[in-house]
Amino acid sequence: MSRGSSAASYLAFPVILGGTVWLGIVLIPVLGAPLTLTVATGVGLLAVMIAERVWPYRPVWNRGHGDLATDLLHAAVSGIGATRLVRPLVGVVGVVVAGALSRAVGATLWPTSWPYVAQLGLALVVAEFPQYWVHRWQHEHDALWRLHATHHSAPRLYFLNAARFHPLDLSLLYFVGYLPLIALGCPEDVLMLFALFDAIFGMLQHSNIDVRLGPLNRVFSMAEVHRWHHSRTVREANTNYGSNLMIWDLVFGSFFLPPDREPPVEIGIADMPDFPTTYLAQLASPFRWRRLERVPPAAERAASAERVF
Repeated sequence: MSRGSSAASYLAFPVILGGTVWLGIVLIPVLGAPLTLTVATGVGLLAVMIAERVWPYRPVWNRGHGDLATDLLHAAVSGIGATRLVRPLVGVVGVVVAGALSRAVGATLWPTSWPYVAQLGLALVVAEFPQYWVHRWQHEHDALWRLHATHHSAPRLYFLNAARFHPLDLSLLYFVGYLPLIALGCPEDVLMLFALFDAIFGMLQHSNIDVRLGPLNRVFSMAEVHRWHHSRTVREANTNYGSNLMIWDLVFGSFFLPPDREPPVEIGIADMPDFPTTYLAQLASPFRWRRLERVPPAAERAASAERVF
């Protein structure tokens, strides 16, 4: 790899993510939190899309795999619709808990006097703990895996995979991540910055950009680490559960980043090669799970047909 591409690989993460968060901080007093989130997310999305074309990790992943329409629907329904539906519930529960905590302690628990960047860092650490465990349980318990499998059914990694979630799956992750923040009294501006960071980070984490972090792979759950989480090999996929940070993977022993080999090109669910590819079928998949498990792989069906004829 040339010096130019190497430098770009190391700069892509701090420039895109850091620049987007900086833009959010600058725009908050001008546009307010809701509009700032929309504008800054759009800028970050555009930057990720351009970087995928200029510095692709695997050029083959930039070509369509018949997944674009499905992923666009996931982005619209889960990425936008589901979170907006569950947000009022999180807010109500969080405010009730926040009031109880404030009365018990006699003060607001959230350090609102800290700079925005420090408050954002605290929000990331607080939200990461429950999201880590829910994500880990999604891989370890069948009932939760039925919801989460849709995310792992992606045939390639690119920015839209960040939104390929069953709406019930994403709603659960949203609830457990935002509830403790609201309960601790995290203000609206910081919640917006957290949402902005989370959105752009997720796109970078799943992007087809040759992102390199070096030692910071033990801090951030970025693409180099997360690609192993999408491996078809179960012992490799059941690692690196961090949404944004690697702190709890390191604490609980699920960090995985072998230095001697690259993540696999072929990703997906090894024992369910015929997992549905269309949006509506994926939406119904948790409720048709036993039937999906009984469907033999395409190769087995072809071999069986040959034996019959």
